[in-house]
Amino acid sequence: MDSIKKINHCYESVKSKIGDFVPKIALILGSGLGALADEIDVVATVDYGDIDGFPQSTVVGHKGRFVFGWVSPTGMTASGGDVAELRVPVVIMQGRVHYYEGYSMHDTVLPVRLMKKLGAQILFLTNASGGISFGAGEFMLITDQISTFVPSPLIGANMDELGVRFPDMSAIYDKSLCAIIRTAAKSVEVDLKEGIYVQSSGPNFESPAEVKMFRLLGADAVGMSTCCEAIAANHAGMRICGISCVANLACGLSDNPLTHDEVMQAADASAPMFKKLIKAAIGAMADE
Repeated sequence: MDSIKKINHCYESVKSKIGDFVPKIALILGSGLGALADEIDVVATVDYGDIDGFPQSTVVGHKGRFVFGWVSPTGMTASGGDVAELRVPVVIMQGRVHYYEGYSMHDTVLPVRLMKKLGAQILFLTNASGGISFGAGEFMLITDQISTFVPSPLIGANMDELGVRFPDMSAIYDKSLCAIIRTAAKSVEVDLKEGIYVQSSGPNFESPAEVKMFRLLGADAVGMSTCCEAIAANHAGMRICGISCVANLACGLSDNPLTHDEVMQAADASAPMFKKLIKAAIGAMADE
């Protein structure tokens, strides 16, 4: 089945389960950050396993389902209005699909393309990362990315229905959305850092020499997702923003061996503040 047919096939399967609900914002929750999906006004949940032909999430801490519903944020909209009574329609990926799980890059970004077809205009990316410039427990607004170390999801025949053959990547992370997140961070008193995220293929953590190379290239955090999803979303005309939760120091910057358990524990510890930040940001994006 070619990619467009697969997207359409998955769309029909999901649409039959969610009815007329149309999300505005697509939110991908990274390792240890999935609890936010349990706190929204849920309209429907769709397990990846119930979507014929859809890739399955196999990583511990990733439930592997779409959650459709309404986020009730707090704070102010971007135009200064009170969002106390506002509800924003969202689709949340409670667990993403990673390239290192053995899927093709086309399957890895299939969820992004599906959420776009379901109506989402904004892609809000989150992940747990290794800090190169920042320490564990800090949040980093992603302002740019380095995707050179994984294949592009656009390799192969271009899907003209989605976007142009050679899409511009000069402003992947929408400046207006980044400004909204900065304001939201101040409103909930989060010390938000900013920087460049680099994606490695995984599943092994990076070597100390690779981390040194990433630092020389200008990267501030490293992980095993996100860049490919941002490329696919940009190609499809979505507006993109992202926050990385620094779960540990990247390899070689501490004396401790890296483990997935450490990543999960750090993400769990950061989750309450993370959820406040995400809700505030989504509320401010409601009138975008």
